[in-house]
Amino acid sequence: MNFASPLVAGFGRSAAHPDPGQAGGAAAGLGELPAWRLEDLYTAADSETFRADMAKAEADALAFEAKWKGRLAQAAAEKTGGDGIGAAVREFEALEELMGRIASFAGLTYFSDTSNPANGKLYGDVQSKLTDISAHLLFFSLELNRIEDAVIDAALEADGLASHYKPWILDLRKDKPYQLEDRLEQLFLEKSMTGANAFNRLFDETIASLTFSVDGEALPLEVTLNLLQDPSSEKRKKAALALAETFKANIRTFTLITNTLAKDKEISDRWRGFKDIADSRHLANRVEREVVDALAAAVKAAHPRLSHRYYAMKAKWLGMEEMEFWDRNAPLPETPNALIPWDAAKDAVLSAYHGFAPEMAAIARRFFDERWIDAPVRPGKAPGAFAHPTVPSVHPYVLVNYMGKPRDVMTLAHELGHGVHQVLAGAQGALMASTPLTLAETASVFGEMLTFRALLERTTDRRERKAMLAQKVEDMINTAVRQIAFYEFERKVHTARKEGELTADDLGAMWLSVQAESLGPAIRLSEGYESYWAYIPHFIHSPFYVYAYAFGDCLVNSLYAVYQNAESGFQEKYFEMLKAGGTKHHSELLAPFGLNAADPSFWAQGLSMVEGLIDELEALDRA
Repeated sequence: MNFASPLVAGFGRSAAHPDPGQAGGAAAGLGELPAWRLEDLYTAADSETFRADMAKAEADALAFEAKWKGRLAQAAAEKTGGDGIGAAVREFEALEELMGRIASFAGLTYFSDTSNPANGKLYGDVQSKLTDISAHLLFFSLELNRIEDAVIDAALEADGLASHYKPWILDLRKDKPYQLEDRLEQLFLEKSMTGANAFNRLFDETIASLTFSVDGEALPLEVTLNLLQDPSSEKRKKAALALAETFKANIRTFTLITNTLAKDKEISDRWRGFKDIADSRHLANRVEREVVDALAAAVKAAHPRLSHRYYAMKAKWLGMEEMEFWDRNAPLPETPNALIPWDAAKDAVLSAYHGFAPEMAAIARRFFDERWIDAPVRPGKAPGAFAHPTVPSVHPYVLVNYMGKPRDVMTLAHELGHGVHQVLAGAQGALMASTPLTLAETASVFGEMLTFRALLERTTDRRERKAMLAQKVEDMINTAVRQIAFYEFERKVHTARKEGELTADDLGAMWLSVQAESLGPAIRLSEGYESYWAYIPHFIHSPFYVYAYAFGDCLVNSLYAVYQNAESGFQEKYFEMLKAGGTKHHSELLAPFGLNAADPSFWAQGLSMVEGLIDELEALDRA
């Protein structure tokens, strides 16, 4: 479930926003903004269908446990068809589908308005109930992984249904070395409600409740962050200081949350036997530590050629020797100030998608036509953006906070890329549709690139072209350089937490060190910026998630280069990659394109595209 917001654009949003009381409707200059229809999941939390499905999930889980617990080894060794291991996996998948539908409804309702106590209660009650139900299913993966390899291999050959689930079964067995005894696993599961999950919720509700005072007006997080892209340097400074002031006022809470979750992860990793602090994430992503290390090393080595070089150029364009941190995402003087109406954003994305493949545009159009998107900014709504796949029997949903800036168009293209990917992978079923995070960003970043290239081709004015290129470079730096800096920050935090609790000053010092290294000498990290680590949701919800953005960006840069040079057949191979969902390793998926992420030069090739755009900017500047 991808509730994470893409940190690809510095959280850039426009200051224009709808009336706080409206769930959809028209915002000033933006046109009619859609609100999603969660009725496709359930009509309401108190509906007969929702209550019946909750009861069914519990009853089916108890029946599944009674039928299969203690019998999986025998089923694998002796039986096929309705009594074989494949039948057990199919029944398990049906339960995962039902529980996923329930969880999706509760989660999307909650993130629609986290300030509503009824939504919080629904979310908490459903999480608690599903955790209790999951306790009856926990035996399944543990017991399945205790079956000897030879027995599983034979079952996969003899049982046709089991062979269908072979990718999932073999993938599951990669977790085998890190499994604990059954009752310990059950304790970890049940305690998560009062441990990590509780602190995740505390973070969400704290962030959603914060306001930031700018010129006497109390603004929510999204709108305040958007002001960091205001043409006025004074407005940017006021917004930056307002952010710093509120973060500092709440820093004890954020410090406690970070310390608690880092310690919770350390305990889990120690009990499971993970050697490196990020190994559990690498395992979940089905990517080798060496591949991630090579990516991080390549990005860090490119700092002088990318971020340091670009920000020095930008400082000169803005007439500064050194930029303040609140100037990092400032618009260039060439940047158009007009807001982009929702319909124009929709047309831009769908046109770009159609130019690549009509099938891609047709899937994306359904998100608009069938109201699978929630676009307006409103109090209590989750910040950022995400695409949530829900379950294959329904459809994905997209959340954005649309305020009419060019970056909002790119965010829309990004999330719709996720949505298209999730629709295509849905045919794999509830167990095999989910894609590892490293590949989950492929379609989203590719969708952004298609949209950017389409818009750039239409632009003939040199000044507008410069502004577009600069914004794209900034987005790519935010995706690759900044996300690896986030990853390095997390590594520092989790390593230091092993030695004892960290103070807010400790966390601030670590944050400033990685930011200074990644951003370079052209940006001054003045007082207040030391607390900006506090609002990044990935650190809380998905430790070490962030490198997936850099992985996806570099991968897509290489993939796009293949597309530009391909004579024919690229689109077909691309769709086959997306349809595979989680059934294939990244090496299998990239092989048809002649790409290999294990090759250190692969990352340099992806980063070279960013460098090429900076070269083009420099040439425009000289013209």
